[in-house]
Formats: sequence, structure tokens, C-alpha cells
Amino acid sequence: MTAVDEYRIDSHKLMYHVERVYRWLQGELIYPIYMEASPSGACNHRCTFCGLDFMGYRPRFLDAEVFERRLGEMAGLGLKSIMYGGEGEPLLHKEMARLIEYGKKVGLDNALTTNGVLLDMTQAERILPCTEWIKVSINAGTPETYADIHRTKAGDFDTVIKNVAAASDIKKKHGYKCALGMQMILLPENRHEARLLAIKARDAGADYLTIKPYSQHPLSRTTVHRDVRYENEMSLSEDLSDLRSPTFSIVVRANAMRKWDEGKLPFRRCLALPFWSYVDSTGNVWGCSCFLGDDRFLYGNLLDNTFEEIWAGEKRRVSSRWVEEELDASNCRVNCRMNEINKYLCELNNPPGHVNFI
Repeated sequence: MTAVDEYRIDSHKLMYHVERVYRWLQGELIYPIYMEASPSGACNHRCTFCGLDFMGYRPRFLDAEVFERRLGEMAGLGLKSIMYGGEGEPLLHKEMARLIEYGKKVGLDNALTTNGVLLDMTQAERILPCTEWIKVSINAGTPETYADIHRTKAGDFDTVIKNVAAASDIKKKHGYKCALGMQMILLPENRHEARLLAIKARDAGADYLTIKPYSQHPLSRTTVHRDVRYENEMSLSEDLSDLRSPTFSIVVRANAMRKWDEGKLPFRRCLALPFWSYVDSTGNVWGCSCFLGDDRFLYGNLLDNTFEEIWAGEKRRVSSRWVEEELDASNCRVNCRMNEINKYLCELNNPPGHVNFI
């Protein structure tokens, strides 16, 4: 069966927001389409590949009262979606379901990236009807390898599989549209279990499994995987093709793997920052998650100011000007979430000849 990336996981979706892009091209102030938020600084795992280990897994949590108010404001300004993930495990936040429910109420598309250990039936019953997708990070096909990579107890593996299966049953029972996915970061120590994980994901009722390359965060303390290469993994999609079905897809992110092996980004300037934002577990609003802790990318704090005040404020203007004029994006994180968007925006800003011959 042909591999289908129906959610454009290995690409981008900015072309579906023509009006916002047009306004940006005209030099107008635009508000982000997409936001990533970190509700919890704490995490119940210590994955060997964790890119945000430098944040320290501190037990700090996003203020739910304040963030609820900001969600309504941001939706009114044009924010369309929010993905909860970030520094730690989002489900450690006691009000996670409440925030997702409120986001849905004010018209936002919600998503959740989680290790799945705490995605029990109580959480799933509340979260599933209010989310567009839930992606469970599970980076092995056996409890033993899982425990080694996630640096947790082996029993968590079976808990996650059972939680995904239960969530799938809830989804089917109520006809929820939430895409229930699982994700594996392909590493030398788990490559031999990719097929086994795909089978478990399919049998648990997941809608898809995505397999992606490792990406070294510039600030990460973890460097053990920085030299991993994927030139020999281009056949993986075909190797797993017999497991695909009309209700289960496998997305092997070959495009991202090629970019990782090449090691350099094909653009010098980052143009994508106006279209997204990142909020950490203390309410700080950042221009880029690759530069957490770098004050040049810190716009303000949602506990102190409204999002409009922050986004239209002087700190963000100064930061944006510095990024446009001085930041060399070719040295940024390979496979940053905004890479494909940057390529698209660079082409719009610098069109080739003969563009009218469509």
C-alpha cells in the first residue's frame, strides 16, 4: 500500500493560510496562526534524546487561570491552533483537560504531545472530544528497550499501549474526529523494533505511526545521538508497507531524515517567527523554542501583560529586527518545525523567473 502523509507531517500547511501570508508580505503586523505551550516543566521520564533537558525538568506549571483568559484573547487576535507539549509531560498539569476544553470553547484547534503514561480513561474522556490530534511518544517496541530509552520503569510501556487502546475505543464509541497517533524517534538502539512497534500501534487502534529522525537541540546537554545518520533507512517505509491499511498509516519522515544527514539548512534568514509562538511553563512568550533562555527571543510574560501587548510590544519588534538582519538561520536546529515554512516563505520573497507560466 502506498505511503500517505495525509496530515502533511513531513511538510507544512502554511499555503492554507493565504490571507495571513499576504498580509505578512505587505509588511503588516500579523498574529500567530499556531502556538506551542508547555503547561508543565516537570516530566515523569528522562528520555535519552530529550532536546529540552537543559530546562532542568523543574516542577513549575502554567497558571491555568491566567492562561484561560489569554486563550480567549489570542483566539480573538487570530490564533487558530495550540499544541501542548514542551519542556515536560503536559498531563502532569492538573488542569490540562480544563485548558483543552476551554480552548475548544473559544474556537481553537487543540493538540497534545504526551508520553501517554497518564492518558488514562478519565483524561481521555475529557480530552478526545476537544482535540484535533493526540500524539504519543513511544520510542521502542518492547518494554526493555523502552525503559532504556525513556529511562523509566518497563511497566510504563504496557500502560501506554493500554491507554492508547482505551482512547481508541472511546474515540470509536463516540465518533470523535481526533487523530490518535504514535511517534518513534529512530535511533540505532530501537531501529530493530520499528516493525514491532508498528504492529502494536495498529493493533491498539492508533490511526498512524510516524517515524522521524533525531534532531540535536543546540542547547541540549544530551549529545549521544548527534552523529546518527539515516542514509541506510530510506527503505524503511517500503519495509513496513504491508502493515498499512485504510485505517492505519505509517509515515516515515524520509524528507526530514535527508535534511538531518545533509546537516545544513538551505536558507540564511528565518522568516517564520511571525506565524507561530512558544509559551513556557512560567508564561514567558518566546519567539523560538531553539533559543529558550536567550533574552533576545523573550517577548514578555502572559502573567504581566496581555498577548496583544506582548506581540505588538517593543521587545518583540527589537527581536524581530535582529532576527531579520543578523541571525544566521543556517546554523539553527536541523529539522526545526519551521524549516519547511521557511523554505516556502523564502520562495515567495525571492520568486524565480517565469512564475506566470503556471
